[in-house]
Amino acid sequence: MEKKIIQTNGDEIGHNIRRLRKQKKLKAVDVISKLQQESGIEITAYSFSKIENGTQNVTVSFLRALTHILECDFNDIFELSEASYYNKKENRKK
Repeated sequence: MEKKIIQTNGDEIGHNIRRLRKQKKLKAVDVISKLQQESGIEITAYSFSKIENGTQNVTVSFLRALTHILECDFNDIFELSEASYYNKKENRKK
């Protein structure tokens, strides 16, 4: 069974995926098609939407394929927004 990455920072991973996809001027359907055809990742438009909305966790192989398609690295996908960074920092102090 493949390992899943749980979005513990709210929906940051999903938002970053959407941001990176839009920066490359790719439609979700284009990314889904590449995931299926080039990487053999079985994913539906519904599941991809849930990932971008932060309501579905992702697998390592999905992220690996996505970094290739979006021409980015894992740091870009896991990057925290400034607000999330400070919220997380504040929560540690409590």
